[in-house]
Amino acid sequence: MHPQLYLWLTVIHLVSVMAYAVSLFYLPRILVHVAEGKAEAQSVDRLFIMARKLFKFGNIMLVVSLISGLWVAIELGFLSGQGWLHAKLTLVLLFIGYNHVTFGMVKKAERGKLTWSSKALRWFNEIPLIALIAIVYLVIAKPF
Repeated sequence: MHPQLYLWLTVIHLVSVMAYAVSLFYLPRILVHVAEGKAEAQSVDRLFIMARKLFKFGNIMLVVSLISGLWVAIELGFLSGQGWLHAKLTLVLLFIGYNHVTFGMVKKAERGKLTWSSKALRWFNEIPLIALIAIVYLVIAKPF
């Protein structure tokens, strides 16, 4: 792979991952605001609009992340014999699932069916941080 192509693909990958992380971290926070707003009888309609737009943006960034990351991995032969990458990709799949579960919760909240407390939602919001720490460790340390 040409060094300049590698550089640009890596830049694109890192920036799109950071942008996707916005969705992972803020979509559950919107749910916290929904729960607290409803508890205080405030209008939360704007929050649902924000959640839908954020989910769409996050999914676009996810696709860019996957394309750029897999391109680099394939070009450099990382898909064979790189246990750290397989572990990272497993966590990425869990991130994708988490984000879709969270958006399902948003849709449930729109229908007035979400029963989680704001405190429980705050704890739920911490899950991606733990997974992100693991991913960054795997990428830097490449332990296996």
